[in-house]
Amino acid sequence: MTDVLIVGAGTAGLTAAVYAARAGKSVKLVEQYLQGGQIINASHVENFPGFESIAGFEFAEALYNQAIKMGAEIVYDKVTGLQDYGSHKGVQTEYGGELLAKAVILATGARVRPLGFIGSGVSYCATCDGAFFKDKNVAVVGGGNTALDDALVLSFTSKKVYLIHRSDTFSGEKRLLEKLQEHDNVVFILDSEVTAINGSERLESLGIRNKVSGEEQTLDVDAVFIAIGHVPDNKAFASLVELDAYGYIKTDENCATSCPGIYAAGDGRVKKVRQLTTAAADGTEAALAACDYIDLL
Repeated sequence: MTDVLIVGAGTAGLTAAVYAARAGKSVKLVEQYLQGGQIINASHVENFPGFESIAGFEFAEALYNQAIKMGAEIVYDKVTGLQDYGSHKGVQTEYGGELLAKAVILATGARVRPLGFIGSGVSYCATCDGAFFKDKNVAVVGGGNTALDDALVLSFTSKKVYLIHRSDTFSGEKRLLEKLQEHDNVVFILDSEVTAINGSERLESLGIRNKVSGEEQTLDVDAVFIAIGHVPDNKAFASLVELDAYGYIKTDENCATSCPGIYAAGDGRVKKVRQLTTAAADGTEAALAACDYIDLL
């Protein structure tokens, strides 16, 4: 029996692990992929207090090491279900069976939203795959921080970077946009959407349509990087915790869900702002609330 079991080892989950462990609770994290979450794909983090600039992977590694040093244990497995046994909870996993805990924190975050196209030359991580397209023409689809950061990363190695956005304004940070505008090899294609990804064995071109004029064009590119947002991954918990119409977990201000003893933290819960700082804040709140809940059992 673990005191606090945390599903997900991103910023929210790892922060929760640090706080729960510091409160003297036994802590176990279950992570399906690599610890660190989405931030490991960021080339630089410049909006977290205390760091003028730090690589996303470096930030995640430091947080992971801190949690492990505090005594948290990590298990690599996929969570497939959740049960409420009253005084404790059961977390079903694909390979390890059922893990028992007095309180559970769901910090699954959100996964990248697919564009609907899959194939060679279509990527969802510029930091991971950008090096394969050095001196090539590439495209980035999106208008948030991820898209701007991806385009900036690619601008240093690619011959030309087309940034395709469905609007004429960006939701990403102004500072990132200003940096991007300094690069002559970046071409902005606004009010436009991708209508086709062409190529037999690999990507050869993109079909683009301007949403305002209706004009269509073809872009010859070797790769396209999709950055059009994220979607929550909470279906495994829908039988126990209340979700909104978009699949995000509903919580109160203490990150408590509709099921006593189960909390949610990070990008997977209903909230307005999804940033590294808010993920860390959620992890703190959820951990302390979970510890208070356990103390009253």
